[in-house]
Parts: sequence; C-alpha cells; structure tokens
Amino acid sequence: MNRRRKIFVIALVVWYASFSIATAIAPADREFWMAASILPVLLVAGLVATYRIFPLSGISYFLITLFLTLHTIGVHYTYAEVPFGSWLQQALALNRNHFDRIVHFCFGFLLTYPWEEWFRRFAHVRGWLRYYLPNITILGLSGLWEIVESWFAELMKPELGLVFLGSQGDMWDAQKDMSAALYGSLLCTVLIVLIQTRWTAPHPRVLPSDRSLEEPS
Repeated sequence: MNRRRKIFVIALVVWYASFSIATAIAPADREFWMAASILPVLLVAGLVATYRIFPLSGISYFLITLFLTLHTIGVHYTYAEVPFGSWLQQALALNRNHFDRIVHFCFGFLLTYPWEEWFRRFAHVRGWLRYYLPNITILGLSGLWEIVESWFAELMKPELGLVFLGSQGDMWDAQKDMSAALYGSLLCTVLIVLIQTRWTAPHPRVLPSDRSLEEPS
C-alpha cells in the first residue's frame, strides 16, 4: 500500500510540475505569475521534504494538488481574467469575475481535511480540537495571504499591485476572500464529521434467529 501511495504521490507531483510549466508559457502577466507562484512552489517543496516524516494519505495529497491546480489556472490568466469566471459572470449577470472567490472557497474546502489529518495523526489532537484547529489554521493562512498581497501591492508598481490584489473595485474584497475560505473549511468539517460518524457507528448486533442468514448453506 505504501508503494502504491508513493507512486500516486509521484504522479501528482509530475502532474503539478507539468501543468505549471505549461501554464508558465505566455502568462497574462509574467511578474504576477512569478510572484504568485512562490508560495505554491515552497509548499510542494515542503511536502516533498517532509514526506518520510509526515506522510499524509493519498486523498490529502490529491486535494492539495487539486487546489494548486486551480491556483495555477488563476495565476496564468490573473484571477480577474480567468475565462471560466468571465463566462460565469455573463451567465449569472454577476458584477465581477468570481474565480478568485471560488479558489478561496476551495482553499478552505480542499485543504481542511489534510490539516485535520495532520493534527490527528502527528499532533495527536483529539476531541473538538481536531475540527477547530484546521478551521482556525485555514482562516489564519487566508488572512496571512491577504497581508502578503498588501505588502506586494505596496512594494511593486501600483498597476501590478492592483492585479495581485484582484479586488476588482470591491473595498471588502479581502474580508470576502477570507469569509469564502472559512465557509469552505466549515463545510468540509461538517462532511468530515458526518463521514467519520458513519464509519465509526456501531454495527447492529446479529440476533441468534438471524445468524442462519449469514451461514453458508
């Protein structure tokens, strides 16, 4: 099983590297692409470096890769210009391209389970903290990202800073992005609790009169 998981993880790394290289060809804004790709690359490098110490499940690595794929798409086009978001804006008569909101929601929804698994398996967290810590971690990281965005906007040229912020004229953009991540995390937590409760629910006892149904004829 460990060998199969290792092959699966290698396949995910190859996919992310290949997709990143493909989307690095003629991005909408080269400087934005470079700046927004730093943290994902550091994340992947950290996961690879700690694979033997803190090996996660295949599903956790898959969820992380799925989020990174969505982020890479946003970075290639710049979030405000992603075609899917533009199509959604026209189809639903929205006031902006909401692809960034979708990715922030997915940040919470897709990365909460990996955090829950890490706290449960390696930090040996039990009880309600198993569900609280992933949520508060997602909210904290989402807030940190907004701070990094503001730093970048101040340090770089103003027009690139606006692209990096991706606010699209919304003065509450940072708060809405953080809220989207929190909502995604809370939804994932509810699903985790429901699934784990179902798996750990005691099976009904088989009555003596019913055992004959389970015995081979």
